[in-house]
Amino acid sequence: MKPVWKYILISFFTLLILGYFVFSLKNFSGKNQETVCGKLEIVFDENAGKPLITEQEIAKILEKNNLNPIGKTIKYIQTESIEDFLRKNPLIKVAECYKTPSGIVNIKILQRCPKFRVVGLGSYYIDTDRKLMPVSPNYAAYVPVVSGRVTVSMVTGQMFDFVSFMEENPFWNAQIEQIYVREDRKIELVPRVGDAIIVLGTLDHFQSKLEKLRKLYINGFNVIGWNKYKVIDLQYKDQVVCAKEDLKSSQAKVVIAEKKDSIIARKL
Repeated sequence: MKPVWKYILISFFTLLILGYFVFSLKNFSGKNQETVCGKLEIVFDENAGKPLITEQEIAKILEKNNLNPIGKTIKYIQTESIEDFLRKNPLIKVAECYKTPSGIVNIKILQRCPKFRVVGLGSYYIDTDRKLMPVSPNYAAYVPVVSGRVTVSMVTGQMFDFVSFMEENPFWNAQIEQIYVREDRKIELVPRVGDAIIVLGTLDHFQSKLEKLRKLYINGFNVIGWNKYKVIDLQYKDQVVCAKEDLKSSQAKVVIAEKKDSIIARKL
């Protein structure tokens, strides 16, 4: 076959393919746009854990605000409006919505992730982005609890850093069960093992304070026992002050008197 005919045939088939492509776009895409949505699929991020908001709740929210796509023609479904509306929900971090030619609307949900729970003047979570999020009616996240006289500036600032430190340190993550903020804004810690309340004081230099306690745990309590003391005070430089449960000295009485609004006052 002469080269000229080869070029003619190649050009002919190229034009034929392009023509079919244009024909398909003009006809089939138009037909798809007239398809009616018959199914709504809501998928949660697989790494998000248990859902704080359910598929049924999301569907009800869309229905209530006239955004439920089921029964609507595909071309009239505005996925951007659905995304923007769902992102306003305090439990949702990211929402992505898209529609398929077969009439299915898919919504992918990434929930906000609670880091710790605050129980004080109000009850709410602080998420991993240092933002407040409401408590879910469906699921209570297993996270550290901060209670007492807690302020928003504290839990989104120093307290967030403190909880992050505890989470990242296997030793302290296994030791501390609850964090309590007293009336004077000083911190008390409730350990998982033993009856003692740990007085941390302010959150300034908390790493060095906890290091003193860690040495006491390893070199002291492992030898003399974990239930010997009722109060462990880390506020003093280069020392840890402990008070026995049956200690009757004036020092013990002062400790109790100074902490009337505290966990210690209730336990002693």
